[in-house]
Amino acid sequence: MTLNNFTIREIKPEDNVKIAKAIREVLIEFGVPKVGTAYADKILDTLFEAYNVENAIYYVVEKNNEILGGAGIKQLDNYTGKVCELQKMYFLPAARGIGLGSKMMQICLQKAKDFGFEKCYLETLPYMEEARKLYRKVGFKDLDKPMGDTGHYSCNLWMLKDL
Repeated sequence: MTLNNFTIREIKPEDNVKIAKAIREVLIEFGVPKVGTAYADKILDTLFEAYNVENAIYYVVEKNNEILGGAGIKQLDNYTGKVCELQKMYFLPAARGIGLGSKMMQICLQKAKDFGFEKCYLETLPYMEEARKLYRKVGFKDLDKPMGDTGHYSCNLWMLKDL
């Protein structure tokens, strides 16, 4: 899928280093704590392998052979039921404000439905305001407490959407 010369495609093994670097750059930009967030995730450097399992997928945004962001869908960790988590949705500044977030959300949520998930969960932070606006726009509702156990104890806003 292409939008404004950006391509959204499934992750490949050779994307691991580039997407990890992009995600860490975004997290540093927003001043995200390095512990209790995606920054410290052990899988961040091996996203292809982490999503190369049943009912999981990770997409990257690419332009001119450069990875500028991504997002994935996977079963919510430590939770029983047909609930997936929208994971690691981050975009570098060059990929923001042009509709890529909305398109990525549409692709990921459709894939979650295709996988048979009934709800989609996510965790975020208060200062990720633009992301929260997008999540609400597509139907995510705020929760009072987290679901499952993602290990992201520094993320203190939780949202859920019926698929």
